[in-house]
Parts: sequence; structure tokens; C-alpha cells
Amino acid sequence: MAVVSGDPDKPGAPFVIRILNPDGAKVPPHWHPTDEHITVLTGTFTVGMGRTFSAGGQALTAGSYMLVPKEMPHFATAKGDVIMQVHGIGPFQIIWVNPEDDPAKKSGAR
Repeated sequence: MAVVSGDPDKPGAPFVIRILNPDGAKVPPHWHPTDEHITVLTGTFTVGMGRTFSAGGQALTAGSYMLVPKEMPHFATAKGDVIMQVHGIGPFQIIWVNPEDDPAKKSGAR
């Protein structure tokens, strides 16, 4: 994740970040306590809604935008190296539906 502007950790403050999801990446079900505004810059990011990861969803190609309302569980997959820009009002937090999906808890996480 790279911060483009603002402070994603600061409550009530606007922010813009960019996130790289490498080809084949799967983002497990999660939600955010604030609205998430996604713009896909490269690749295809397929986003599905729900608390369980499944095939399908809405394919967002480069130039696509999606608003994911706060507290809406969602998941995603990347086709090609996906660079997405996310903007919103902080704090930006990821709440994993299954806490074991938190990458910080994975073996070898940095």
C-alpha cells in the first residue's frame, strides 16, 4: 500500500491510497467501517459481495469505479497485476470476516 495523499489512519480525514494485488491474488471476505471508493488503474479486479468467498462477482477493468458501502462484506480476485486506488474518509481499516484470514497472522508475514 502506498499513501498518495492524506492520512488513512486519521479519523475524519480524507485519504487516497494505492494498493497492488498481484495476478491471481485472492482477497478474503472482509469489510470496512467507512465507505470504500475503488478505482481500478490496471488489470481486472473482480469483486463479490458476501461473507463467504465464491466465484463470480463484478469485474472491474482499468478505469472502473465502485463504491463499497461501509460494513458491506466483500471479497475479490485479481486478473493481471491490479493496481487500485482507494479513497475515502479515515480511518481506513480492514475487518476480516474470518480473523484467521488477516495476513498479519499468516506464517512468515512481515
